Amino acid sequence: MPDMNSEKSLGQGGLTDSSNAKICARDVSVHYGEKQALYEVTLDIEPHSVTSLIGPSGCGKSTFLRCFNRMNDVIPNCRVSGQILLDGADLNSAGIDPVLLRARVGMVFQKANPFPKTIYENVAYGPRIHGLAENRGEMDFIVEDSLKKAGLWNEVCDRLGDQATGLSGGQQQRLCIARAIAVGPDVLLMDEPCSALDPIATSVIEELISGLQQRFTILIVTHSMQQAARVSQKTAYFHLGKLIEYGDTTEVFTRPKHEQTEAYISGKIG
Repeated sequence: MPDMNSEKSLGQGGLTDSSNAKICARDVSVHYGEKQALYEVTLDIEPHSVTSLIGPSGCGKSTFLRCFNRMNDVIPNCRVSGQILLDGADLNSAGIDPVLLRARVGMVFQKANPFPKTIYENVAYGPRIHGLAENRGEMDFIVEDSLKKAGLWNEVCDRLGDQATGLSGGQQQRLCIARAIAVGPDVLLMDEPCSALDPIATSVIEELISGLQQRFTILIVTHSMQQAARVSQKTAYFHLGKLIEYGDTTEVFTRPKHEQTEAYISGKIG
């Protein structure tokens, strides 16, 4: 069976970085037409960590998240400048294949979006496109392994042929996580993955995130400061498109260095 974590070249990115960071963002700005949404953001993301991006609505956190898998490319009149390195490869280089990049940098959206297919076919879709299984046995292994990592296997193992849309909201979101990790990514992006879920389903997803960081580098956009405090080791606070503060989550929430961060955390702005 092919090794999903080997030979994961994205194209001819070329640049290298000497730090131990998994991702290095340098002076990243984003424009939508004439409107600037993100201003010269610079930060490093550590490997096998959970980093929360927080801030008021419209602050640029989701825009920044979408820079890491070039989802901004599909938005008309969107222009990204600056540099983002993933393991030394410049993600905005002309030599980078966005399709291969999105296999390596998986994404889970705010609202669960399972394909109108069976549970099995939802997970098998990506591996099939990327040729990760040579036969049905290898595909079965990938599907089972991904569902287990997403904490869903025991709930669906006897109904893999059922339509995914018949699952509960929380189960659908875990299925989307299984679908994202089935192609063996290095990084998982999560854009408010619990905002449409009830507290019990949210707790399950948060526990899952804590387990997944052993295998993946995770960035999560969340409107919940409590969630950021529970699941992440690093937190970045954005305001009006600017990165105001970035550091250890405990430090950001208990001893913020900037007045704007303190005002947001205390509820004075939001």
